Amino acid sequence: MVLVIGATGFIGMYTVDYLLRQGESVIATGRNTVIGEKLENMGAEFVSLDITRPDDFEKLPNEGVSGVILLAGLLPANIHDETGDEHAADYFLINVIGTINVLEYCRKHGIRKVIGCSSYSDVAKSWKKGVALTEEEPRNFAYVGDHAVYVISKNAANDVMEHYNQQFGMQCAWFRFPPVYGVGPHGSIYVDGKLYKSAVQTFIEKAQDGQNIEIWGDPSIERDIVYVKDVARAFYMALNSEHTYGLYNMTSGMQLTLEEQAKVIIDVFGHDKGSKIVYRPEKANNTPSFLFSMQKAKEDFGFEPEFTSYETMMRDYKAELDSDRWNVLINRHEE
Repeated sequence: MVLVIGATGFIGMYTVDYLLRQGESVIATGRNTVIGEKLENMGAEFVSLDITRPDDFEKLPNEGVSGVILLAGLLPANIHDETGDEHAADYFLINVIGTINVLEYCRKHGIRKVIGCSSYSDVAKSWKKGVALTEEEPRNFAYVGDHAVYVISKNAANDVMEHYNQQFGMQCAWFRFPPVYGVGPHGSIYVDGKLYKSAVQTFIEKAQDGQNIEIWGDPSIERDIVYVKDVARAFYMALNSEHTYGLYNMTSGMQLTLEEQAKVIIDVFGHDKGSKIVYRPEKANNTPSFLFSMQKAKEDFGFEPEFTSYETMMRDYKAELDSDRWNVLINRHEE
């Protein structure tokens, strides 16, 4: 039996879906009971759980859990607050104390395998075009911006997981995610507490309407992304390996330019509707190129991403969107 904590979010639902398709029994937790019903209809057992409340873990089984996937957490993209408040305490309560509560539940009940997640921004100041960063890259992140305390809290949570590895012989690991693509509640995200439409959603809507798509800054900026179905499969493979341990890059290992992204979206979502690319080099684009090595995941649990072509990714994205099976996720933000 696999326990997915934070299953009511975007990655969580896809992960539960994949695990069930592999014949696993799944207990899915979260705080959104509407999505909980969807998870139960998919075949999982749903438990309403808040990871900041130790007593909530008494709802979970004392035996029979082979591994835990920990996806619950507080992200900047989910914080709606235009006051400029820091929310540092909230990040630590949910992302650090919540992680400790999960680890204590696992320790007390003999569950060794826990896989969490990490932020690719922990090495943001080391990002370079064409240079694949490995898991050995030292942390090098910004101490300013709306992601700063989030990254600090995730680093602390992962350090606590390593403590439990060494102190209690557990097998904790965590995936370092770049932007994860797939149908979900991220058509709009919060930046510094204000709601903005995401770049991908903007591109898609413009392509569907036959409007031109603007590319700001350098169109050759290259970024490493990953598709949610690859992430779900990676969790399953990692849980089933005795070599899984510590930090793993979880990306496609391939770089995609802004220009390529726009061209594919126009072809997939706006074929023959007349959209063209308009280059706006005078407008700032603040995210530089980045690339991550996938060698460690390949060596330790045999994972290689299947969705390395952006066209393949977007065609599957469109098919998932058209299927309507994820409607419950659309226009909501992860817990």
